Amino acid sequence: MTTPRFSVLTAVYDPTPDHLAACLASVARQHGPTFEHVLVDDASTDPRIAELLGLRAIRRTVNGGIVAASNDALAAAAGEWVVLLDHDDVLADGALARLAKAIDADPTATVVYSDHDQIRPDGRHADPAYKPDFSPERLRQHNWITHLVAVRRAALVDAGGFRPGTDGAQDHDALLRLMESGATFVHVPEILAHWRQSPASVATDTGNKPTAFLNGLEVVRAHLARSGIEARVSAGTHAGTYRIRRHVARDERVSVVVPTRGSQGVVWGCRRTFVVDAVASLTRSSHAALEFVVVADADTPPDVLVDLERIAGDAAMPIELVRYDEPFHFSRKVNAGVAAATADTLLILNDDTELIDRDSVTAMLGLLHSGSRGAPGYGDVGAVGAKLLYADGTLQHGGHVYHGEFMHALLGYPGEHPGPGRMLAVEREVAGVTAAALMTTRAVFDAAGGFPDDLPLHFNDVDFCLAVRALGHRIVWTPHASWYHFEGKSRSRGATLEEWNRVAGRWWPDSQPHDPYSNPNLTLKRDDWLELPGRSGAPPYYYDASGTKRWS
Repeated sequence: MTTPRFSVLTAVYDPTPDHLAACLASVARQHGPTFEHVLVDDASTDPRIAELLGLRAIRRTVNGGIVAASNDALAAAAGEWVVLLDHDDVLADGALARLAKAIDADPTATVVYSDHDQIRPDGRHADPAYKPDFSPERLRQHNWITHLVAVRRAALVDAGGFRPGTDGAQDHDALLRLMESGATFVHVPEILAHWRQSPASVATDTGNKPTAFLNGLEVVRAHLARSGIEARVSAGTHAGTYRIRRHVARDERVSVVVPTRGSQGVVWGCRRTFVVDAVASLTRSSHAALEFVVVADADTPPDVLVDLERIAGDAAMPIELVRYDEPFHFSRKVNAGVAAATADTLLILNDDTELIDRDSVTAMLGLLHSGSRGAPGYGDVGAVGAKLLYADGTLQHGGHVYHGEFMHALLGYPGEHPGPGRMLAVEREVAGVTAAALMTTRAVFDAAGGFPDDLPLHFNDVDFCLAVRALGHRIVWTPHASWYHFEGKSRSRGATLEEWNRVAGRWWPDSQPHDPYSNPNLTLKRDDWLELPGRSGAPPYYYDASGTKRWS
């Protein structure tokens, strides 16, 4: 007997019969690679389920829950790869063939996952989830991978299969343990699974399975403990997400580098001297081991420098004033400030900012140091960015996206919006972050060559972030560090094509800019995750519960 390449694992417990029929039919329609459908009936009470499954299912005499049934399915699987499919979900036509193609293209793959959409109660497809390439920090915050997932059977068995006590969060737990083992995750940016919005499904209402989220808390706590990350875990602000507060030494010194010329402006109806208010706001930080390094142009008013020294002195925080006498050159001012700084950890900060969350520095420090562990093969964290809001509370910075242009992700979104796939509600890897609030280490800063001398005005932070990633480091954005950034809301910052070409030519000489944390199904030169035309998640046809093909 030929060993199947794929074993599709489905634990079954009292689904709507029509939904189960559609699930079974979607697997039966697969073509290309050899496969088997391993079904475990977890003591369903509806006699119609037994009739649909016939003799091919493994039958449990006692309902043991999703973990027990999934482990039974894993034990019975013969395939080299196992594919996880819920009893009311549907495989896209050709899904297994597309997985096989991805596996053949990357022999090192351990986990292969795809994009997915949802099946509405009326049978139509909607809400496509266009995912990034693997984002380990984000996986700690929530299971954004969900469907469709294929795993090398041997790797899943070696990781312990599905761990008892994780029911409802068993897939998340398995993915975290696979990540810890150094598994290679490969993304197929195509919709290969359709997640059913059944009445009891999380796809319909995230409150349908509260036990799953409670188990998820324990899953994340256990993962952090195994990874040697000292942290507290609590429920996030949005269902299915988790907040990780990492332990940070209170005496860890941070040099805050602030380039300025002492400019003034009107915010919220009041005139302010930006750098004075920026420094004053940071004296309220819960992390008090700060040193201010203010790089001031020669024409900075003397009274501004006096105010800065007074504010830092009142807070018992050291301040170093660095005079800068050359024509404006942001990169050189940052590099001069770093040269004068005494700490090994650097926070580069624009002068037109005001701290919102007093725990911001702590959150960034935690990611920069302890966040680098627990993701073998995916590099340490080399830089951390923050959530920045315009004066009106809308989003100015949610991480960079390099998708045809260099942009701020989801620019102008409401400040508390979770974003597509809850991407603004969790800490996640990004292609880059703005230098308006960027934390890094001196070692990484020096290894990256500092800020580029040939980019005095624009895109110097883009180039720096690309250099950091080229060194093998990850860059992480966190919503738990936040500042107001009082710059103008115009999308045009005056950047020139020459500056864009300088960065693009250095990093992508023969191709378009590539952002692993975007998705090729999204429209180029858009920061709002707009889908390409014709890729709304609704195929030109779909199968109804009887398996009949119908046209949309």
